[in-house]
Amino acid sequence: MGRPCQNKCLDDFQSLYIIEQDTPSMAKQNETDFATGDVVFMDRGDGNSALLHLHGATLISWKCQGLENLFLSSKSVFDNKKAIRGGVPICFPNFGPWSLGPQHGFARTKRWMVAQPPAKNANGDIVASVSLEDDEETRGLWDFNFKLMYSFVLSARSLKSTLVVENTDTKSLEFTTALHTYFRVADIGSTTLQGLKGLKYNDKITGGQDVVETQDLITVDKNYDRVYKDAPNVTVISSGPEPVRKIEMTTVNFPDVVVWNPWDVKAKEIADMEDEEYKQMLCVEAGNIVTPVTLAAGSQFECSHTFTSRL
Repeated sequence: MGRPCQNKCLDDFQSLYIIEQDTPSMAKQNETDFATGDVVFMDRGDGNSALLHLHGATLISWKCQGLENLFLSSKSVFDNKKAIRGGVPICFPNFGPWSLGPQHGFARTKRWMVAQPPAKNANGDIVASVSLEDDEETRGLWDFNFKLMYSFVLSARSLKSTLVVENTDTKSLEFTTALHTYFRVADIGSTTLQGLKGLKYNDKITGGQDVVETQDLITVDKNYDRVYKDAPNVTVISSGPEPVRKIEMTTVNFPDVVVWNPWDVKAKEIADMEDEEYKQMLCVEAGNIVTPVTLAAGSQFECSHTFTSRL
């Protein structure tokens, strides 16, 4: 049975797989918990940390100077079946509704393996990686052999996440993908997005043709579901009762950015999210969505995004 995420949920998870600050090349494991442990904890020891759940390789926490930057629904259920509501779920091999299987594909609900436990590199940053390969279940939905490698570099004020897709099949494959980031904001009404002016976007709510963004600072004040094209840099600025925070997202080989917030009516339709939690979150998602990626047999495709705190 899974359990909802209550107040101490993250604290409980953080004890399962922790990098020892005094031994940069070794990870300390809780022998009782890690055999069935669910998380990888990356910690620089200076208030900067990240927490990855192996169910779906979902990043569920990223803190800078002790301040949490990712939204995680208080009703998230960790049952190793359902996609986790919040953090950074991975959409693969499909973004959105999928005729062959579940929405956003299967990667966000598969169990990933630790490829490299957290370790300090020469710069004092924490590096770690996890992997996923095809199995009978995935081939039943999407008949391809593949390997995904998902790697992280946690620095003093930034977190780089790199996804490598390898086609291990004898035929070419095609996919869409996204890193579905839920940013935590103090109040959606005082949060703005910068960096999208002049870009074309498609509004999935209205279903109309592409239009050009005219706003320099975008305020989300309704149900938003837009796909922006050719958007390399986006800045999320959140102000409110907490200190003003500014997070910059830069991307490589992720040409599209989705901006999503369900707002009040749609939020009530989401079972694993409180009715008012839409006010504390904003999804800004880097992806390959508009044009699918075609990958030849034996080749790889690498894409990444980097979050940088400008607080």
